[in-house]
Amino acid sequence: MAEHRSMQRAALLDAARSLLSEGGTEALTFPALAERTGLARSSVYEYFRSRAAVVQELCEVDFPVWAAEVESAMESADGPETKVEAYVRKQLELVGDQRHRAVVAISQSELDDAAREKIRTAHHDLVTMIVQALADLGHGSPRTGAMLLQGVVDAAARLELAATEDSAAIRDAAVAMALRGVRD
Repeated sequence: MAEHRSMQRAALLDAARSLLSEGGTEALTFPALAERTGLARSSVYEYFRSRAAVVQELCEVDFPVWAAEVESAMESADGPETKVEAYVRKQLELVGDQRHRAVVAISQSELDDAAREKIRTAHHDLVTMIVQALADLGHGSPRTGAMLLQGVVDAAARLELAATEDSAAIRDAAVAMALRGVRD
């Protein structure tokens, strides 16, 4: 029984990711979740009390996976400059991933305080990963630099999601901005 419930919950989260990545937060409704999973709408409420609860669980499940992938890319990089490049490139590679699209959709929506706190914590953890590399590069204020660098990544992610330019060009431009500023 517990395994069945766990599988149903995972199916609901997968459906929520799909809905968010396809249609944004407006698409994440309990009737749509029920339709995608083949559950009765009332059954969806047995797993989640509200849309905010779905969003909060997605944050709890998906942000750590995303952060672990970025951290792994950075750990395999040699030297602070290549760590910065790995930090930027890995996040932008994840833009096409359904989990990332869902995270972006979530972060652009109206959320309850608990979900917003999860997102703030996840962003804080992500930004913290790059602080030491920036300090090793001699940045005068590595914490501020890390927050600004994440802003570059976030802007590049929005460009990729809007499909306004070639993804490879956006990634290269974001890395150049991160490593050399506006000179390139």
